[in-house]
Amino acid sequence: MEEQISRITMLEKDIAKSDTIKELMGLEGNIHREYYSAWQTIFDNKVNFSSRVRRPPDNMVNTLISFLNMMVYSTCLSEIYVTQLNPTVSYLHSPDERRFSLCLDISEVFKPLIVDRLIFSLINKKQVSEKDFEKGSNGCYMKKSALKKVTKAYDDYLNKTLRHRSLGRNVSYRHLIRLECYKVIKDLMDDVEYSPFKIWW
Repeated sequence: MEEQISRITMLEKDIAKSDTIKELMGLEGNIHREYYSAWQTIFDNKVNFSSRVRRPPDNMVNTLISFLNMMVYSTCLSEIYVTQLNPTVSYLHSPDERRFSLCLDISEVFKPLIVDRLIFSLINKKQVSEKDFEKGSNGCYMKKSALKKVTKAYDDYLNKTLRHRSLGRNVSYRHLIRLECYKVIKDLMDDVEYSPFKIWW
């Protein structure tokens, strides 16, 4: 994946030069395209996926991305409700009365860690395959049996634990999301400046 990494690194250098939101979002889109183009290398077998298609998803991988993104969004919302944060007040996405924009902010941090890695695992371990999906006039959908498998795999993934380097104890992936919410609160209280979660392992 050296080519994609090199191109992404070059694009990253232009982030600081962006003067408008439109320019920044354009760079984000280009980086995403490079990132998704590397997925064929990560999959052990030939998989029909070359680009991100959302509405509606057109193949197995895009369907998994859309479904699991929604699951992470819902998890973020439930963890935000545990805190004193307002899910409609965001810092990255534009606030909107019709959606919980803070969930979009928090989920952006965790989608690569949870969604992408889970998709690689599900496909490379052959837990799901093309036969678990069906195509219709409105896109590609998971069959009921696959929906159960993927949902269980997602729940199991959230319950996995790791040693937190700051807390000095094991925490679940779900709890990492709640900790991210607390970091936002600390920033709002002028306690500790917010720094988004980064993988340290």
